[in-house]
Amino acid sequence: MPPLSPTVSRNAPDPVLLAARIREIARAMGFQRVGIAGVELGPDETHLRDWLAQGLYGSMDWMARHGDKRSRPGELVPGTVRVISVGLDYGQDDTAAWDTLADGTRAYVARYALGRDYHKLMRNRLQALADRIAEEIGPFGHRVFVDSAPVLERALARNAGLGWIGKHTCLIDKDAGSWFFLGEVYVDLPLPIDEPASAHCGTCVRCIEICPTRAIVAPHRLDARRCISYLTIEHEGSIDPELRPLMGNRIFGCDDCQLICPWNKFAKRTDEPDFRARNRLDEGTLPELFAWSEDEFLKRTEGSAIRRSGHARWLRNIAIALGNAPTTPEVLAALHAREGIEDEVVREHIAWALAQHAARAREIDAQLMS
Repeated sequence: MPPLSPTVSRNAPDPVLLAARIREIARAMGFQRVGIAGVELGPDETHLRDWLAQGLYGSMDWMARHGDKRSRPGELVPGTVRVISVGLDYGQDDTAAWDTLADGTRAYVARYALGRDYHKLMRNRLQALADRIAEEIGPFGHRVFVDSAPVLERALARNAGLGWIGKHTCLIDKDAGSWFFLGEVYVDLPLPIDEPASAHCGTCVRCIEICPTRAIVAPHRLDARRCISYLTIEHEGSIDPELRPLMGNRIFGCDDCQLICPWNKFAKRTDEPDFRARNRLDEGTLPELFAWSEDEFLKRTEGSAIRRSGHARWLRNIAIALGNAPTTPEVLAALHAREGIEDEVVREHIAWALAQHAARAREIDAQLMS
């Protein structure tokens, strides 16, 4: 990336006062938390290198493509000396999430993807934040990121005091839990840095124990190749048959490790209208969503993070969930309706799902005859 243009300030701002003003502006723009971090991420770089060396990133080759730039902000964007880190709440009703997971006929979509795609919304707000800073001090070097470049956003947010990295690898704030998005502004301003957040997981391992596919192989160590979020969103092609029964009705992402976290139980929630559920994604049944044509899928996921997965992957994921669902006429009819679909991968998963129901029927017959 090109280097930041040097700051050209009308008045040399007092760094402490400017940092306080940045926090004030950020909160006025709707960010619930904001902090400032330096650019030193040595221990996190070591952790990342080890994770990559073990191949735990699956097919996400882009995780290793940029070398150490992910852990070295000053190399990714020359001229960067500080990072403004912000958090934006998206949490909703945990009870509703548990209810959906318990109902095998309904589709579970990760809470972050129920509403509008956060990337564009946060990026626009962050750029507006940078513009407001420029109005006060004059032009300054900056670059805005929202999951759009090789950035160690959780490590930077921890160092900015927004929360600690939990054993499930998500960021946790004592007052807000983990239901919030992260965004960053790389700046060339020598602002005072905040105190890093301290960890408060203690001996709790609930997130590790509840993971459906045992993807959290150790505290702070996630094997993406087993993670349902990775499998349903990032992974192309066939999903390991051994993992399919463990995925339940989760068709896009997974929240179990966050839902079980004690820090989320009493977290204060801020309602962001853009993140409210759209198109019945919080209550739709598996047969209903499986029936979406590609045109309907594209229409209903416009402005949603779900669209990036594509229609074929959407159908693949729902086929697995239908295979795990109770055997009902509606479930079987939905699977048979797409049995001859052209896409080979989707067809394979439909055949697997139908085989699951056939096996259950045989088991019931055997029990009745014994």
